[in-house]
Amino acid sequence: FPTPRPVSLVKEWPEEPPFKKTDFFRADEGDDENFYTLPRLVYHIDEPAVASLTQYYRSNISPGSSILDICSSWVSHYPLEFKNTMKRISGTGMNSLELLANDQLTDYKARNLNVNPSLPYDDNTFDVVTCVVSIDYLIHPMEVMKEVHRVLKPGGKAIISQSNRCFPSKAISMWLNMNDRQHLELINGYAKYAGFGPGKAFDITASVPGEPYNDPMFIVEVTK
Repeated sequence: FPTPRPVSLVKEWPEEPPFKKTDFFRADEGDDENFYTLPRLVYHIDEPAVASLTQYYRSNISPGSSILDICSSWVSHYPLEFKNTMKRISGTGMNSLELLANDQLTDYKARNLNVNPSLPYDDNTFDVVTCVVSIDYLIHPMEVMKEVHRVLKPGGKAIISQSNRCFPSKAISMWLNMNDRQHLELINGYAKYAGFGPGKAFDITASVPGEPYNDPMFIVEVTK
């Protein structure tokens, strides 16, 4: 597995968010719940990227933690042993059938964060919140990150992972006009406006002998 390679976050964000309403427009503004009605029981990143993410979780989430996976689906990419070594693994996502199929979760609540960007959990509940290749679909990302900040315990951390794979019709316009490096800066900006301290970014892209291309995989980690 690759050693996480630090990526410098250098963009200085102004005191107030500089975004325009149109930055969060999408080509398909139709009902997200209709788009996600049928469960998609497939990986949205390739297997080397999944393996790198799983290993990152294994190395960076302490046993006995309470974890929340937002924008979750039928799989959360946690190590198999987490179900036995973690105190709690909660999930919230768009499709209740996908969440039901996720055998890593101890509990789940379906929630469309683009309609209601609140998290149905108490303050200071979780040690870690994860979000896998999904922040690009949120039309209220700063509100969601404020909720992530709220449900995290003091000293808790959010691990936001990102690749370059997406459903282009559902990703926000600003995201589609950025490269991988700019995506990391943007996620860090969202976190700043949600009350988090400076973030850390890592490139965890896998390198497989004989494979000329693997999906890129990046992490932004921020602490409450």
